[in-house]
Amino acid sequence: MSVEHFHGLCHRHMGRAVEIRTHDGRIHRGIIHRVSNNRVFLQPIGRPRNLGGFGYGGWGWGWGAGIGLGFIASLAVLSLFFW
Repeated sequence: MSVEHFHGLCHRHMGRAVEIRTHDGRIHRGIIHRVSNNRVFLQPIGRPRNLGGFGYGGWGWGWGAGIGLGFIASLAVLSLFFW
């Protein structure tokens, strides 16, 4: 799927809990905080997996680093009751 598809999908689900799977098999869970032209920024939910954040493009503190829209293989909306 295209970057434009995932950009629109992320924009429509801003503020919702999602699970993003990237092409390299990594899984990121969080609440969509912001969407830029080429990245989606997640607020981590649940227990922290590491202290520095997660994602592509550096370390995140609090909100996590942005995940490149071109790296997204799938996006699923999660129920907050799941956590």
